[in-house]
Amino acid sequence: MKEDGGQLWQSIADMMSALMMIFLFISVLYMLQTQIEKAKMTEVAKAYNKTEQSLYKDLQSEFGEDLKKWRASLEKDNTIRFYAPEFLFKAGSSEMNIAFKDVLDSFFPRYIEILTGNKFKADISEIRIEGHTSSEWGGAKSFDARYFANLNLSQERSFEVLKYCFSITGTKEEKEWLKGLLRANGLSFAKPILTEEGKEDKMKSRRVEFKAVVKSRERIQKILELAK
Repeated sequence: MKEDGGQLWQSIADMMSALMMIFLFISVLYMLQTQIEKAKMTEVAKAYNKTEQSLYKDLQSEFGEDLKKWRASLEKDNTIRFYAPEFLFKAGSSEMNIAFKDVLDSFFPRYIEILTGNKFKADISEIRIEGHTSSEWGGAKSFDARYFANLNLSQERSFEVLKYCFSITGTKEEKEWLKGLLRANGLSFAKPILTEEGKEDKMKSRRVEFKAVVKSRERIQKILELAK
């Protein structure tokens, strides 16, 4: 009887050892699969990051000599910022100045030519035209009043810019492509430009920005951070 009991416990021990080996094997497979998937995601992320860097170089090459006279700048995230409010619109209005229309006549067709080229077209998920204001609004009696008055103005301005840009777009094919990607957003003073001291730069905060968004940009940034 004792011998039978000993054999039983030996069998159980052998079975537990076998199960542990199976679990260990599954764990190793899972770890390998996770590493493979992480490597794949990292490669995809690096590819998209390379696309953004390449787009920056092409935008700089195309517009570098024009930016200063246009009172504009190219930011590291590929945002093209037009930042002189008196140059862009009538004061407190969404009516565009002739000077700004002249700039868009030169800028936007060349901008779209870059984005619709074979190099970038498949990777663009959205083209944002954003209107921004300072936190000021004459006569406003509360924060809410200032915010919503500026929100309305920034939205109207971005929409006017979108309409004008769409009107000067050349071909039907370009318009078909743009209608699925072009967006006009008014952000009021949600994203002010700050001075080195951390205070709002009210003049520079009043601006219009163009931003071509590469597919899955936010997710890619997280993948790259995790891979470090």
